[in-house]
Amino acid sequence: MLIDSPPQTAPDYSHEAWLQARGARVVAGVDEAGRGPLAGPVVVAAVVLDPAAIPAGLNDSKKLSQEQREILFELVFASALAISVVVAPPSIILARNIRGATLWGMAQAACGLSLRPDRVLIDGRDVPLGLPCDGLALIGGDGRSVSIAAASIVAKVTRDRMCAIMDCDAPAFGFAGHKGYGTPRHMTALSEHGPCRHHREAFGPVTRARLRRLAG
Repeated sequence: MLIDSPPQTAPDYSHEAWLQARGARVVAGVDEAGRGPLAGPVVVAAVVLDPAAIPAGLNDSKKLSQEQREILFELVFASALAISVVVAPPSIILARNIRGATLWGMAQAACGLSLRPDRVLIDGRDVPLGLPCDGLALIGGDGRSVSIAAASIVAKVTRDRMCAIMDCDAPAFGFAGHKGYGTPRHMTALSEHGPCRHHREAFGPVTRARLRRLAG
């Protein structure tokens, strides 16, 4: 099921409460980080919030500063009833394509929760196959549901920390700064050094850089 509606000023618990009023005891929010970059994994998180202990300030991770995300990350882990994180590395992205890898990660994250959800709120247009229960897709869900917002923060902070590790492994690319996105610095490094093991092989700029290196 897909729901689209005008954007809210901030996410709230109304979608979760609506589902709980209709018999869903456990409602999880699911979101991803890293669909657009040329390198690194897609990270998906699923979160079941405690309605009695929802951290203040939850929002779409893109609307928060790094400091705010880090603080909320810790608060979510301290207060949530269940959290699951799944990483889809470049090999999974190559095998399934970026959309397929993201949907796979969403299903895996929901199935990995220590509390089995009765309904899952998904950020975006698609409800993945393989969920442990019925799913509800919310366009712009990270700005509408606090459960999805919490998942977006967990996924984003986890992925950013992984990019810092990638930077240590391949310092020429500057992954800690641009997080794998196609910034000018990244594109210059890709042209000069060719792709590394963290790059997504099927993405156009990466494929072209590899072909140039082979031809040169």
